[in-house]
Amino acid sequence: MKIGIIGAGNIGGNLTRRLTALGHDVSVANSRGPETLTALAEETGATPVTAAEAARDAQIVVVTVPVKRVPDLPSGLFDHAAEGVAVIDTGNYYPKERDGRIAAIEDSGLTESRWTEQQIGHPVIKAFNGTYAQDILERARPAGHPERMAVPVAGDDEAAKKAVRALIDELGFDTVDAGGIDDSWRQQPATPVYGLRAGAAEVVEALADASPERTAAFRG
Repeated sequence: MKIGIIGAGNIGGNLTRRLTALGHDVSVANSRGPETLTALAEETGATPVTAAEAARDAQIVVVTVPVKRVPDLPSGLFDHAAEGVAVIDTGNYYPKERDGRIAAIEDSGLTESRWTEQQIGHPVIKAFNGTYAQDILERARPAGHPERMAVPVAGDDEAAKKAVRALIDELGFDTVDAGGIDDSWRQQPATPVYGLRAGAAEVVEALADASPERTAAFRG
């Protein structure tokens, strides 16, 4: 499968490592240019590209950049992606630590991923936002394994969600359907499922226990 990854930090880098190891054709981009991705490319066999090129012909694109940087992504980013491309949003809004206050998220009641959709002009599937990057490398397990972790997945496009859930299964994790993007507050920072290392039953319970009220630590 042709996969584009925009963002080569902890999550993006480890997804690049795992997905290339599984045989996928991965293009990876960051904000500093492909020449800064030589080491990752040599390690994994991924193709370093510009952000504008990362989605070209891709069937799945992972957007894993700081929330405040989402508006800086190139316009028309998905114009040359494969038809029906699924876009994974791994982002989290950290107003105090990193992103500053984004009024559209806090005052309008938008979920982080609905705001991201508006910025990039394409529906997204929210996944991996509460996953520890190292777990992507170290905690994959075969289907049915008692220690297999589950990842909540939210999104409105059922075909895209199905494709993303299949990819996550291939990576060695179960998935739980967390509803649509307007329901994705259930997996935002400070919710019970955020950072949870558990199986599907526990993830379902954690999603149900979530509160839509943002804690003070995650308000700007």
